[in-house]
Amino acid sequence: MNLPNLITFGRLLSVPVAVYMIMQSAHLAAFILFVLAGVSDGLDGYLAKHNDQTTLLGAILDPLADKTLLVGVYITLGLQGYLPNWLVVLVVFRDLLIVGGVIILFLVRLEVKMRPLIISKVNTAAQLALAAIVLAKLGFPLDMDGLVHAAIYVVGATTVISGASYMVSWTRQMAGVEEKGPSGR
Repeated sequence: MNLPNLITFGRLLSVPVAVYMIMQSAHLAAFILFVLAGVSDGLDGYLAKHNDQTTLLGAILDPLADKTLLVGVYITLGLQGYLPNWLVVLVVFRDLLIVGGVIILFLVRLEVKMRPLIISKVNTAAQLALAAIVLAKLGFPLDMDGLVHAAIYVVGATTVISGASYMVSWTRQMAGVEEKGPSGR
């Protein structure tokens, strides 16, 4: 296992720790861990690309670690009453939609062309920012209610647009891609 994959694996292991910290009201520690996890996401990608260490394991672990961290933190913040339930459901549903779409394309033997859409990158950045803002608000004596409320609606809107964009992309892919043979998987 190379260094970028070890960093990614460390981020994946940080998820239960972050969730526990939030549940124990250790919000400042959770904020610091969340920021470090975000930095590690950029670092592992940078190291993998610039040191020619991209691997299949890294291609699987990286998005898994990212989504596990975001979904874990969102669910926990929602259960604690710091994020609205509708937003938590929306974020989790979108991620399940993406995973489900990939599985369906794979099962019907279509080549899965998974390129992150620009709106998806904007959505992920907004989701990360909202979680960081909420954790910062809880960890520091700062009044950021207006910023939190605005970010909630930005995340809601970008999540809906991103999910719909993936649906359109997959519908087009299913209509226009020929079925692969038995060795096409």
